Amino acid sequence: MMNRRRLPKYVSEFSDRHGKMRVRFRRKGQADYYFKALPWTDEFMQEYRACLDGKAAPAVAPGAARTRPGTISALIVAYYGSPEFNGLADSTKATYRGILERFRAKHGDKRVAALERKHIKAIIGAMADRPAAANNLLDRLKALMALAVDIGMRKDDPTIRLRGYSTKGDGFHTWTEDEIAQFERRHPPGTKPRLALALMLYTGQRRSDVVVMGRQHLDGDTIKVSQQKTRAKLRIPLHPQLREIIKATPVENMTFLTTAFGKPFTPAGFGNWFRDRCDEAGLPHCSAHGLRKAAARRLAEAGCTNQQIKAITGHKTDKEVSRYTAAADQSRLATEAMATAYGMEREQKLSNREKGLDKTAAKPLKRKEG
Repeated sequence: MMNRRRLPKYVSEFSDRHGKMRVRFRRKGQADYYFKALPWTDEFMQEYRACLDGKAAPAVAPGAARTRPGTISALIVAYYGSPEFNGLADSTKATYRGILERFRAKHGDKRVAALERKHIKAIIGAMADRPAAANNLLDRLKALMALAVDIGMRKDDPTIRLRGYSTKGDGFHTWTEDEIAQFERRHPPGTKPRLALALMLYTGQRRSDVVVMGRQHLDGDTIKVSQQKTRAKLRIPLHPQLREIIKATPVENMTFLTTAFGKPFTPAGFGNWFRDRCDEAGLPHCSAHGLRKAAARRLAEAGCTNQQIKAITGHKTDKEVSRYTAAADQSRLATEAMATAYGMEREQKLSNREKGLDKTAAKPLKRKEG
């Protein structure tokens, strides 16, 4: 038997139930990994480094060892350890975990192989009163089933071509100029709510980015942003009104926005706090995310291109931007259309008329007798 003291950290040797010697990587918070190569060979060291990096031995959720193999719960644990999940932003991970854990609480003990298309349709169908939530769950189930096929828990994907609900809503309400003015009247310059509004409105960022902003991010006439969700690095011109609001607001920490205890907000905590500030201003239908949409709307109304808007908001595709600017684009295009049809075009027709000709038939005007 090999001298165990010579094995690397987290690696041990044992005899399995068939009497065969096995070498295993075991580290808290990671899946077990059984080496294929002999210890200390080049191939073994490559496997070991992959384990340390979490590639060969991915992270697992707490309680994974207590899940029964082949169940929905075990599949969710495997998903949490997958590159697809671990490559997401922390805020997205938290959102997905919330969806999956609620599903796990109801169906975690059921076997993945027994899940049929009709079962999924019934689960989604029971959420008809919450179409957006149903669609979000369906998206997560599609990711789970794709993984189940990849790792051999299923031979087929029961979610293929399964569609969710058609949602006609625009999502979070986009603040109007009147609503912005109403909030500003309730929360004047120098107050934390007014600073929060200005940071979101004049940078167009998500709440997860706004809560980490501080004086260290100011660089001359710009503010530097490293987006939590997309990891995009932006440098946004500092709007004069935002500069004045920052100067007017007492800040005791490097971070602009802090809780009553002087600690930085979490994104969810900030959302709840700002929700209360909206209620104080008589705007119960408004939210923090709606200000990001309002910022994009303002840019669209000013005639900015999608590329210019994306440079501020950090969106990756035109489709993402269009969800925020559709109303502004419709209004602008309608104005241009009316100007073309009834302004510029009529001016052109009149300018082509010859003196003394009827403007409709282009015939000489009749002289009146007498």
